[in-house]
Amino acid sequence: MLITRLKEGDPAALRELYQQEERRARSLALRILGDAALAEDAVQEAFTQLWQRAEQITLEGGRIESLLMTIVRRRAVDLARRRQRGGQTLPDADLLREIDERASAMLDRVEEDLTTAGLRTALQSALAALPPEQREIVRQAYYGEATLSQIAAREGLPLGTVKSRLRLAMTKLTESMRTQESS
Repeated sequence: MLITRLKEGDPAALRELYQQEERRARSLALRILGDAALAEDAVQEAFTQLWQRAEQITLEGGRIESLLMTIVRRRAVDLARRRQRGGQTLPDADLLREIDERASAMLDRVEEDLTTAGLRTALQSALAALPPEQREIVRQAYYGEATLSQIAAREGLPLGTVKSRLRLAMTKLTESMRTQESS
């Protein structure tokens, strides 16, 4: 099985996955970015991330290909956001990295397959339990794909307040999903 070979560090398994999925991954990244060179960067970053975290992957009935496409999409969106900001990083890059890693870990644990009815219900429930101001920040950041600076401008809030609300919301969502996962 390909996932088992990846987890064991077999480079041939990564090559095999790359040969099978590279075209589809590049197409997805290109649709998001509209730039072939950036799309190639997103795909390379996604395969690198998958390889570096291979031993941590738990699919629990999911498919490695779905996980890969989710990673590609995230990397492409990250590159698009970076390009919109003119390549500038936001003042608190460590906080954003921590939030992204928590969100990534949470999604990785649930197989990256948000089409599952039970998962969708659990996530909607967790989102609904958030205070409205935190829920709105999450909605804009993850569903609206807005940068934190854009959200701050739209909401008329200081950037630090937006970051704090997002951090609190992600902490609550992570805890809520963990609680529902263990139930």
